[in-house]
Amino acid sequence: MGHDHDHGHGHDHGHGHDHGHDHGHDHGHDHGHSHGATTLPQTGGATITLTPAAQAKVRHFISEEEKPEGKALRVFVEGGGCAGFQYGLQIDEKRDNDQIFAQEGFSVIVDPQSVLYLKGISIDYVENLQGQGFKISNPNAKGGCGCGSSFSV
Repeated sequence: MGHDHDHGHGHDHGHGHDHGHDHGHDHGHDHGHSHGATTLPQTGGATITLTPAAQAKVRHFISEEEKPEGKALRVFVEGGGCAGFQYGLQIDEKRDNDQIFAQEGFSVIVDPQSVLYLKGISIDYVENLQGQGFKISNPNAKGGCGCGSSFSV
């Protein structure tokens, strides 16, 4: 058991280090969650937060769509990935049973199955030596594989 705990702690540390490339913006946020601090406002228990960099990138992607009206950022979870699940993000139109999380200038939409896994996540857009892309921090995920796109629950 102690071994598992040490391993998990090491993983968190590495994860926080990734965020060091991002002006340390999310570092304290992740750290607070690992100790069970309630730093996020509880709005029905389900929130999705995008950093300003991620919001700007999503607005850019939506503006490049042929018909940007009515388009939103869909965040979903699908089976696969090295830890059992992986995240997906795509520009999509809202469906009837989607949950909507309003952001500045656009909405994030999540299907009812995925929202169970995505409560409280934060989405950042990172550009560093490893490449660029959206990075998702999920306080619900118990294990990950370090790439930021797969997790297990």
